Amino acid sequence: MAYRQLTQVVRGHPAVDGAGVRLQRVLGARTMVDFDPFLMLDGFDSTDPGDYVAGFPWHPHRGIETVTYLLEGEIDHGDSLGNSGVIGRLQCQWMTAGSGIIHQEMPKAAPRMLGCQLWVNLPAAQKMTEPAYRDIKSGEVAELIEENARVRVLSGHYGGKSGAVKGEYVPVQYLDVALGPEAVWEYNQTPNDQTLFLYLIEGELAADEALQQFEQKACAMLLSSSKEEGESEIVRVKAGPVGARFLLLAAKPLREPIAWGGPIVMNSQEELDQAFADLRANTFIRHKQPKVY
Repeated sequence: MAYRQLTQVVRGHPAVDGAGVRLQRVLGARTMVDFDPFLMLDGFDSTDPGDYVAGFPWHPHRGIETVTYLLEGEIDHGDSLGNSGVIGRLQCQWMTAGSGIIHQEMPKAAPRMLGCQLWVNLPAAQKMTEPAYRDIKSGEVAELIEENARVRVLSGHYGGKSGAVKGEYVPVQYLDVALGPEAVWEYNQTPNDQTLFLYLIEGELAADEALQQFEQKACAMLLSSSKEEGESEIVRVKAGPVGARFLLLAAKPLREPIAWGGPIVMNSQEELDQAFADLRANTFIRHKQPKVY
């Protein structure tokens, strides 16, 4: 049996974004090549509403998908096309910005705010696709109970279950995995040619060959295959003495040029300049109605 190897550990660092939201920036510009097609990952975990209630007022996106997942807390969201709603506990919002959308995300005061937002790059051919959004309620997420694990399938497939989202442009395997104390868990359902990483939310987790290098929360662990073809190599991890909760994220890399300017990600500087010119000219919104799944 062949195992994926731990090739990189990225630990989150404190950052401030939006109107003053304090968070942990885990993935960003420095990791976008190795973690392709995943561009950015921000984690948030706070019991102080002052860290986050200022929120993310109206701002644009183009060329990406944003995936917001909450384990605790609530976030009000709305967009320039009239959509609105609340992301609550164990809920997810999957938004395809495509050709352009302007939205806001405003966290509400809660005993604890725990979750993350992931940016997934769109292929060049779909950068200007029609915007779309999907609110995934907790009851829509398939859950499997294993001997020492609980696995929630937000997108992709696992254990004969399918996620609520297929991933129309970039199929993403998105699993929420909770392990009991010192539990060992194995997984081999991602082809070797895909990027796969784990984002540790709570507890401690080891993913090295000897299962002895335990990492703390708010870090991303990249697990790489030795070859692109053949039988899928195995991910093998072990939880620490209090257990672990992590996200398993995988998708096929795009291997395309990236031109990134704040909330907009295109393939060339010319496209990026055009996006900001569209904003200045009030022509940023190309589609009047979003696609709703």
